Amino acid sequence: MTDGRIQLPGADGRLHTYTPRPDPLPVTTGAPFTARTVFSAAHVVADPYADTTPDSPAAVDWDATLAFRRHLWSHGLGVAEAMDTAQRGMGLDWAGAAELIRRSSAEAKAVGGLIACGVGTDQLAATEAGYPYTLDEVRAAYEEQLALVEESGSQAILMASRALAAVAKGPEDYLEVYGHLLRQAAEPVILHWLGPMFDPALEGYWGSTDLDAATHTFLQVIDAHPDKVDGIKVSLLDAQREIDLRRKLPNGVRCYTGDDFNYPELIAGDDQGFSHALLGIFDPLGPLAAEAVRVLDTGDKAGFRSLLDPTVDLSRHLFQAPTRFYKTGVVFLAWLAGHQSHFTMVGGLQSARSLPHLSRAYELADGLGLFPDPALAETRMKNLLSLYGVNQ
Repeated sequence: MTDGRIQLPGADGRLHTYTPRPDPLPVTTGAPFTARTVFSAAHVVADPYADTTPDSPAAVDWDATLAFRRHLWSHGLGVAEAMDTAQRGMGLDWAGAAELIRRSSAEAKAVGGLIACGVGTDQLAATEAGYPYTLDEVRAAYEEQLALVEESGSQAILMASRALAAVAKGPEDYLEVYGHLLRQAAEPVILHWLGPMFDPALEGYWGSTDLDAATHTFLQVIDAHPDKVDGIKVSLLDAQREIDLRRKLPNGVRCYTGDDFNYPELIAGDDQGFSHALLGIFDPLGPLAAEAVRVLDTGDKAGFRSLLDPTVDLSRHLFQAPTRFYKTGVVFLAWLAGHQSHFTMVGGLQSARSLPHLSRAYELADGLGLFPDPALAETRMKNLLSLYGVNQ
């Protein structure tokens, strides 16, 4: 039983009393979206009973992981698989990602779910000397992963590569590698530009730390192969740069926002266009985000914004610097919402955020009505607090 009150630590280190919301936000299901194509990047569920260490291969609870994807598909969302949100390169290695791609692709086919999968080069691990690889080796690593995704029947997302960022000498190397991959791809792919706030190893991607110069190279890749690019996912947390970029795209090439700070306005769009969505924040927001997009399907932008705008505070909180640790908050909310039985992450990443940070995430998510069973979420939050010595 819960008593309707909970003591939470704030950023100032002091406890305050919070009264949880008694009822979840009502959501509905319905036909597929018509106004936008929407993907949620999905997290993986760790096996909490596995005897592992933070640097050992990930132990994944496959049943719970696939059940969460069915949850997203049931609300009409697509799944962006084996991406940053799945702790790619932060606990999930290529062997684990490959198995995830195979299993999720088969599950998508079985239930008729939309899926796209990340293609990277994480077979090429960093050494003490950095990334001692050649461009040919980087290209071959991309080719291996592209082949697996295509064989699985899923759409490919060409992810940014730490190895390529390390070995490329300039824009011409990016043009060569991406040009080769696009010529080879059987179907149009999504290109992903992930900013260094998500992964510091990607600083200077596209051959320059000057974002204008990098954007020029990025557009060169697209302009040379528009028939092989379904769209681009931009994760730079800069709304105006994304708007400027999407206005320069060739006809037929979509922009999928990956901006977890400014997504409502970017998806709603303006008189010159809009962004589709491929977002990590849609993992915890799934049912609410789907409800908002269905409102947008009716042409009601104001109604869409009224549902989605209030979620931005939660998203900005989860994605605050160091942004790469947002996955901890995503998995924490999945636990509170009842999508998994524990708060354990591959690589031990459940320790990457503080108790005050998690407490604020609970408050914000509860205020939005994100928890299907608020009493369960309250009980689990109190259990976590007790481990830190907070008596209720």
